Amino acid sequence: MSAIIELSGSVHEAQSAWCDPGGWAQWVDQLARVVEVQGAWPDPGAVVVWESGPAGRGTVRERSAEFEPLRELTVEVDDASITGIQRVSFDPVPDGVQVTLSLDYQLKRRSPFSWLVDLLFIRRLMGASLARTLSQFRAAVEAPR
Repeated sequence: MSAIIELSGSVHEAQSAWCDPGGWAQWVDQLARVVEVQGAWPDPGAVVVWESGPAGRGTVRERSAEFEPLRELTVEVDDASITGIQRVSFDPVPDGVQVTLSLDYQLKRRSPFSWLVDLLFIRRLMGASLARTLSQFRAAVEAPR
């Protein structure tokens, strides 16, 4: 699943903002606080641990798997419910930058009905969360300085 948004500014500005965990609380959906940054984020192998609010995902661990300056960041995501790969790419467009956020995940808890619950509920919630994250990111990046 993925969400796409266009915003003003350069690829460099957008990727720099995205890769700064200090600003994540402004725009990452459900993030309440960054707990810890291990290593030189977003360099491969670096880890960010964050916590959501009470109705959210709990403790989330993001490990940078691949970082291409001015292009893409790929992270391994792990929380109590899922493991997955999240990619965010930054592509220049005539009036700014297109940001594409995607998530491929697997549920940790499996049952005979997991596929149905995922199809009917979880995928829709995850897709909406990606869209909210990008919308909030645009508001944070394009806010008057």
